[in-house]
Amino acid sequence: MDKTYIPVSGLPGKMATLVAETIEKRNESGFVLNNIALTGLDQPKKCVIGGKSINLISPEEHEGYLKELGEDVGRSYELIIVDFSQPDAVNRNAELFCKYKIPFVMGTTGGDRGALEREVEKSGNTAVIAPNMAKPIVLLQSMFRYAADNFPKALEGFYMMLRESHQSTKKDTSGTAKAMIRYFEELGVLFDEGLLRKVRDPREQEIFLGVPLEHLEGHGYHNYALQSPDRTVKLQLTHNVNGRQVYADGTIDAIKFLAKKIDEGGSGCVYDMIDVLRNN
Repeated sequence: MDKTYIPVSGLPGKMATLVAETIEKRNESGFVLNNIALTGLDQPKKCVIGGKSINLISPEEHEGYLKELGEDVGRSYELIIVDFSQPDAVNRNAELFCKYKIPFVMGTTGGDRGALEREVEKSGNTAVIAPNMAKPIVLLQSMFRYAADNFPKALEGFYMMLRESHQSTKKDTSGTAKAMIRYFEELGVLFDEGLLRKVRDPREQEIFLGVPLEHLEGHGYHNYALQSPDRTVKLQLTHNVNGRQVYADGTIDAIKFLAKKIDEGGSGCVYDMIDVLRNN
């Protein structure tokens, strides 16, 4: 199909807005930002993206709108919905996307990720689901996935402390941190939730972590500190991201990837950003 229309779930939230603005600004061949988007409770009825007026659909109208989209089987365009909503909306949104067979890119963290993937596979839908859309961080994650797969228990007995810092409005634990914890545990590292510190205080972020003032409302700083059982060996890994543009750029690549998979006839498949990176 010549056109791929992209409704965005989560407008007028900051990440959803940046993704929508990037779609409009880049004017990728065949990609069209849909003029109707899903929003949450107590949100306005409209917003403007790059001069384009977007009608916002409230939660009680989501199913009716998605049903209409899904049943338009004779349409001459493809649909891919991008979700940057709220953690508590993740599974409900995905259930509706799957119910009406609308492929989607899920950038929202939180929810029951296992149930999310099972829903896609059971429904025969297709999706990219990732806790982090930033390709440099995804590359780092892929390295640790490789290590976990090929060198299990290589760090057996080590324990880890983790500090992650994000904007004060982020409610859940970083999805990237959760993924990295899983890889470290497969490497034999001991980790307890009590050793996870979530920093959400802007003053602490600026003064003690060095987050630039202009990025206090949009950053992701992670520090993993590992130590051997006898305390003779210490390993430390830090990755810091200022701003949100790198996530929006990765989301565009995820949309391209998913559009290609749809054209190839794929269904019932769940992909992640490592798949996107591998096929970039």
